[in-house]
Amino acid sequence: MSEIDYYELLQVDRTADDKTIKSAYRRLAMECHPDRNPGCKDSEARFKSISEAYDCLKDPQKRAAYDRFGHAAFRNGGPGGGGAQDFGSFSDIFENIFGEFMNGQSDRRGNVLRGSDLRYDLEISLEDSYHGKQVELRIDTTVKCEPCEGRGAKAGTQARTCTMCHGRGQVRAQQGFFVVERTCPTCRGVGEVIADPCDRCRGEGRVEKSRSLEVRIPAGVDEGTRIRLSGEGEAGVRGGPNGDLYIFVHLARHAVFQREGTTLFARCPVSFTTAALGGTIELPGLDRSKHEVKIPAGIQSGKQLRIRGAGMPILSGRGHGDMVVQVEVETPTKLSSRQKELLEEFRKTETGDECPASKSFFGKLKGLWEG
Repeated sequence: MSEIDYYELLQVDRTADDKTIKSAYRRLAMECHPDRNPGCKDSEARFKSISEAYDCLKDPQKRAAYDRFGHAAFRNGGPGGGGAQDFGSFSDIFENIFGEFMNGQSDRRGNVLRGSDLRYDLEISLEDSYHGKQVELRIDTTVKCEPCEGRGAKAGTQARTCTMCHGRGQVRAQQGFFVVERTCPTCRGVGEVIADPCDRCRGEGRVEKSRSLEVRIPAGVDEGTRIRLSGEGEAGVRGGPNGDLYIFVHLARHAVFQREGTTLFARCPVSFTTAALGGTIELPGLDRSKHEVKIPAGIQSGKQLRIRGAGMPILSGRGHGDMVVQVEVETPTKLSSRQKELLEEFRKTETGDECPASKSFFGKLKGLWEG
């Protein structure tokens, strides 16, 4: 493994984000790719070193280990010793050995050619989640190169079959009783090499581009809902299939409502006179209509009242959840002289039966004192 600093290899700062690292790798890989520098051992060695650096820095866990321990993080199993090495999962090893017989050559080559999936985090309001919304996304991605129509070769030229793998995209190595296959290092699994690459895409068959995409967010989406748009990810290498775009929905905090599934919760303060005598209040819902909430006389703080069908729409279904209103009895803080007089008159007429919870509590205390 090369001892040259990975960040220096990719010519980026140690604080560079994933997008910057990816862009630097693409630029450098195109410059020193063996197809563009046939027979040059230095370019081939540099290409391998750049690929090694990118494989480490694109992975958050490997990058964190490298930032802390440098190249020592990947020697003898990394920090802590033990001699264990990371060979991936057993299924990966099994696929490397028996992939051609179990899965077929075309599937493996398809995985190599396929473009990367993209993730887009979208924040919407609770109102947009209720009604649904048409949004326009701006995405930095790769698209098929138009001059070469995604083939990677300059117009009027053709790619030639890779002489190392003979067009299979895989090379074999005998290890005892086993035959191990790996991606061809010359053609990177494509099976073809380009002698005269396209000037626009430099043989990749795709170019970086920022594009707009109209997406319909359905009514009822919740926090963490994942929307998959097939084929809207990065373009594949040299005409390979596109990856997918995954939109992860996040809900902005609402001033009144909190959501739990299809249920909307709201804390509603009411005056102590309304709580004592009862009454009716109006609460606007996300459906832009007013819902009447009847407050029964003598209601206590924390009591919840349910309005059927006034909650969030059911995603990919029919109907709505409920709205739950939690009553919070508010004690007045500013009273006029007349209001104070009326309350004093009320207090003189109190017998204790008006507030049974208080009467019971102090009755228990009195029993303790007498005991």
